[in-house]
Amino acid sequence: MPKPIESLPNIGPELAIQLNKVGITNAEELVRVGAMGAWRRLVRSGLRGGVNSLLALEGAIEGIRLHEIPLERRQELKQLAVAYSQGN
Repeated sequence: MPKPIESLPNIGPELAIQLNKVGITNAEELVRVGAMGAWRRLVRSGLRGGVNSLLALEGAIEGIRLHEIPLERRQELKQLAVAYSQGN
């Protein structure tokens, strides 16, 4: 049986509902799609857009709280989010 997405760190009820709306219904699917892929789906759907959402998804996949993501990786994700939002 697939692991519920809500069982992952950083995934509260609201984010879980939003992920379900974009076709990510369990933890395994989130891992398969990846943090950036899931975040892009949320952005394209108008459900989320902030970099904190991307960090939350990354932490969920890694099994850690978003503030525990190493600084270098956080900076990399922030740069990717900015580039994506600018159409690059």
